[in-house]
Amino acid sequence: MVDLLPDQTRRWQAVEAVARAHFLRSGVREIRTPLLEVTDLFARGIGEATDVVGKEMYSFMDRSERSCTLRPEGTASVVRAAVQHGLLSQGVQKLWYSGPMFRYERPQAGRQRQFHQIGVEFLGVSSARSDVEVIALAWDLLRELGVSGLELQINSLGTLEDRQNYRQQLVNWLEARFEWLDADSQQRLTTNPLRILDSKNQSTQTLLADAPAFLDALSEESSQRFDAVQGLLNQLEIPFQLNTRLVRGLDYYGHTAFEIISDQLGGQATVCGGGRYDGLVQQLGGPPSPAVGWALGMERLMLVLEASADSQESASRGMSEKAPDLYLVNRGEHAEAVALRLARKLRAAGVSVELDGSGAAFGKQFKRADRSGAAWALVIGEEEVESGQILLTPLLVKGEEHRVALDDPAQILALLRTAH
Repeated sequence: MVDLLPDQTRRWQAVEAVARAHFLRSGVREIRTPLLEVTDLFARGIGEATDVVGKEMYSFMDRSERSCTLRPEGTASVVRAAVQHGLLSQGVQKLWYSGPMFRYERPQAGRQRQFHQIGVEFLGVSSARSDVEVIALAWDLLRELGVSGLELQINSLGTLEDRQNYRQQLVNWLEARFEWLDADSQQRLTTNPLRILDSKNQSTQTLLADAPAFLDALSEESSQRFDAVQGLLNQLEIPFQLNTRLVRGLDYYGHTAFEIISDQLGGQATVCGGGRYDGLVQQLGGPPSPAVGWALGMERLMLVLEASADSQESASRGMSEKAPDLYLVNRGEHAEAVALRLARKLRAAGVSVELDGSGAAFGKQFKRADRSGAAWALVIGEEEVESGQILLTPLLVKGEEHRVALDDPAQILALLRTAH
């Protein structure tokens, strides 16, 4: 688990601001759920046979002997909240969330044990068009942020019946080749065989090249639905690749599954992933309700943004820290008290003021004022307090200094507006 220092936090805030505005324009509303949930929510929702539930969750007993878990993902919590508060009776819910998640897994670049996600969930929508709307929402957000080298990979996991039929075909095929599977895949063969398709073991992936294809096991209705998804993506001119081994890591997915990948980290890195999960709402105690959504990992996204050449302009534009309008240089017992009051008044009037609190010599304070990027410095010392006149000095360009009345903030505001 890592700290985000001020410079990193500033860049994160810039990305979050773009996402917030993007969702607002799209009619997607924010929801916030607790970090802590009962363990059963994730065991039921994600699936007990998944790695997340079986190996990676932070779970413990509270003082009332209830098993609690730090949320490892956002979808189950959002669905639980929608069911608990009756949101589904109010029509289609288009929701987004952001915040920390927790998984006990091997830390690596872009993946820590506390990690952060931005996610979208559309509840109560069933059409192929809603799948594509959700995908387009993610695709356009990443493009707006300046991420380059994007590739959309899609697959269909069909209905529950389709998956059961394919699962049996796959198990039969893999059992005949059991000795060639890696150890993890051999274990998954009896618990969650579809996850073998997502194995990172190179020899297993080579073996799977000849495995039965998921798309061949789809019913006619599922195939038609997937064709409609592809047709709508073509109409929106969002390029995509079919990936018949794309199954995602959680049990609740069905029909459309997708990942958006960037090539900016020296290899293919998944930035965003999601899909349709029509059975989850009912599984968590709600009425039968279709749903589709996605999540992107902030840590991975920030690495991709830093590596993406196309993002440099948007990064410098959107992630640069705004300089203060005014740097308030002050020294002396009375002057510092006056400076504090004046800074408060100017901030209330909408001026960005950085107040130097060092008490250092004026020369050192002016060096900091220059580094701050502020357009103006306002100087208050003991002499200025006695005279009632303070000095407003331009920093970025050569210009005239102004003496203004200490008790007249309106004069300072007028000068700043004139300068802009």
